[in-house]
Amino acid sequence: MTPANRFLTWSALAAANTLNAHKPFARQGPGSVLSFAAGWPTSDLPYLSIGAHALGVAVAARRGVLKTPQGVAGLALTGASIAGLISLRQLMDQAEPIVEDALRSELGDDYRQHLAEAVETARPTFRAPRVPSPKVRKAYVRGEHISYADAGRRTTLDVWSRPDLPTERKAPVLLQIHGGAWVIGDKEGQAYPLMTHLAERGWVCVSVSYRLSPRATWPDHIVDIKRAIAWVKDNIADHGGDPDWIAITGGSAGGHLSSLAALTPNDPAFQPGFTDVDTSVQAAVPFYGVYDWTNREELGHAEMLDFLADRVVKRPLTDSEVFESASPMSRIHGDAPPMFVLHGANDSLVPVEQARRFVELLREESTNPVVYAEFPGAQHAFDVFDNPRTSATVRGVERFLDVARAER
Repeated sequence: MTPANRFLTWSALAAANTLNAHKPFARQGPGSVLSFAAGWPTSDLPYLSIGAHALGVAVAARRGVLKTPQGVAGLALTGASIAGLISLRQLMDQAEPIVEDALRSELGDDYRQHLAEAVETARPTFRAPRVPSPKVRKAYVRGEHISYADAGRRTTLDVWSRPDLPTERKAPVLLQIHGGAWVIGDKEGQAYPLMTHLAERGWVCVSVSYRLSPRATWPDHIVDIKRAIAWVKDNIADHGGDPDWIAITGGSAGGHLSSLAALTPNDPAFQPGFTDVDTSVQAAVPFYGVYDWTNREELGHAEMLDFLADRVVKRPLTDSEVFESASPMSRIHGDAPPMFVLHGANDSLVPVEQARRFVELLREESTNPVVYAEFPGAQHAFDVFDNPRTSATVRGVERFLDVARAER
């Protein structure tokens, strides 16, 4: 292939991926995974893609490719792609008003007058690193790989807090559950923007690993989360946290587990051997979670049911009670804690329609606030990297939790 044809091919593929980031090519079937894999970094880091485009054009110009018909066509495609990437970046700026409107709609126009007093003021000269990196852990992790159960490294947690704050405090606590389709993932690398933001403001954050399938079988995963909550209530005071005020969060599978844990306090089926332990939490913030394991109303991926049956639950779908009991959508009740549900409109892995329906059902039953924010142009895992949308999101989550703290 000639350099001119290579440039044209590269430009066409890049333009197609930008289009996929705007509107995923597939939201059902195996292609949805590919749509996510290609569209996620493009939609979350559009300026990085623009830089790649500029580099490609510079290389093509140096080789004289732009003087060929293929080069001209490639340059036109690159220009269109860059325009699309700029549009994706502009969509991020909508996050701030989207979050604010969501909070006002559910909590009232005057909700800012009812925020709990700030735990601490962020250090004015300190810029917290928010991308997943060892520097983040070094800056905030005060207790590392602490065992909360007896399954080795999979049942350990890290405690995050500002190093300059004393442990003789009662700071609110955020419990973070990682995602990974219940089969991969770790407590390291997810939700760093949110945890660093809250830690800077005096919160104590706890990131948790849990047993994974196929070695683990449902409900091992949620049992571990319940044990982690129990550990926090018994031990977090030693780290400056308040055992009586715990919020739970997580993304994807973590969104499923955090919402399910919030909706099933003290459920003996999920607390074998520790049924007398209080596992209630005061608020929940699930990100792009899976809220239904039965695919009711066909609001999820049909392929996920077979995956869950084969790899996670290891029981046939005809055992419907197991899948129903594992579905947050089936566990909604009037005493559900305050929830802030967040989802990307372009999510290729967990359709946004499922989150919308979950919120509808919650609002019908719950006596507590249910805030919902949906972000245009956002893919699955939209909060991993620090960008304007993520920054607006974490500030909004903080305000939501401050209202929940004030009311409790």
